[in-house]
Amino acid sequence: MRKMIAAMKLSVDGRTEGPEGYADWVDAWSDDYGLTPQVDACVLGGRMYPNYEKYWTAIQDRPNEPNPMGSGVPTPAEVEWARFAARTPHYVLSRTLTGARWPRTTFLRGLDQVAALKQQPGKDIYLMGGAEITQACLAAGLVDEFRLIIYPLVAGAGTTLFTAPERHRLDLRTVEQLSDGRVRLRYGVG
Repeated sequence: MRKMIAAMKLSVDGRTEGPEGYADWVDAWSDDYGLTPQVDACVLGGRMYPNYEKYWTAIQDRPNEPNPMGSGVPTPAEVEWARFAARTPHYVLSRTLTGARWPRTTFLRGLDQVAALKQQPGKDIYLMGGAEITQACLAAGLVDEFRLIIYPLVAGAGTTLFTAPERHRLDLRTVEQLSDGRVRLRYGVG
């Protein structure tokens, strides 16, 4: 069975975004979790998808120009991720969204369809987020691994990744210190 790997950038206090609705402490959103060789599908929530599609489409269409949703000209890693995203199927868990600009986008209506996706042949699945879909997939036993990049910042207000009352044991697999005081953590879900 395919693994579902949830990967996110968090503040030290576990925030996925600040009170403005985004993680203003993240400079680049390119894949730096080491996932691209390992995955062939991406899953994300319906609230995250519209802006995700706009952000990466802008980079796909104009890789050498400032991204109107970003902070300047895309980095080489962002251009590479945009190319990966364009050729990789995306599955959006949403009860309301019905259309997408990207032709390789499929809408899932429930966690049972996410579970069925894990049963299909293929590489692992990248659970991109946001926080709500990640919490739901964790509670349903669908998350096999977390890859987290922790930023040295107490964000205060904002969306917290882990709010579920259930306890989930995590097994630390790797720790790597990154630049600017960030830390990359890899956990198996026990």
